[in-house]
Amino acid sequence: MRDIPLELIGRLGLQPHPEGGFFRETYRGAQRVLREDRPEESRSASTAIYYLLCDGAHSAWHRIRSDELWHFHAGEPIKIHVIDADGQLHTHRLGNALIHADAVFQVTVPAGLWFAAQLCDPSTFALAGCTVAPGFEFSEFELADSAALTQAYPQHEEIIGQLAPRSKPS
Repeated sequence: MRDIPLELIGRLGLQPHPEGGFFRETYRGAQRVLREDRPEESRSASTAIYYLLCDGAHSAWHRIRSDELWHFHAGEPIKIHVIDADGQLHTHRLGNALIHADAVFQVTVPAGLWFAAQLCDPSTFALAGCTVAPGFEFSEFELADSAALTQAYPQHEEIIGQLAPRSKPS
């Protein structure tokens, strides 16, 4: 029997991601941009990765300082949960919109917002792509402290707990 997630991990050269799942950077633009808040630092204008969820893994609550656009590639739908600036929870369903009427092929997560992702069916897999602009830097990646996130958004305690980081953030 074919193990598609294992095949994707090998074929695409994916590695474990700190937030859960597997990834590999596939693009880092040569064009450089400056951040308004740090004009002394240049960064890639855009970056892209493959991102795989499988075996019941989830993308734990985290945020980055750039917009992130998720693209569906293969597998089954993913729920992407985003807490907006007003504390409202929005759940998007990323997947094949030709097969799943309530799914979309792309989801944008605005810069600075807390978000997490999970497979709609944990027994399946999903391969997505994530494009970040300005480009992703691990120095701007923040894995949530679930207790602090729950204190800030007590109305979302259940989903925050379900998608908490698997190990204590550093």
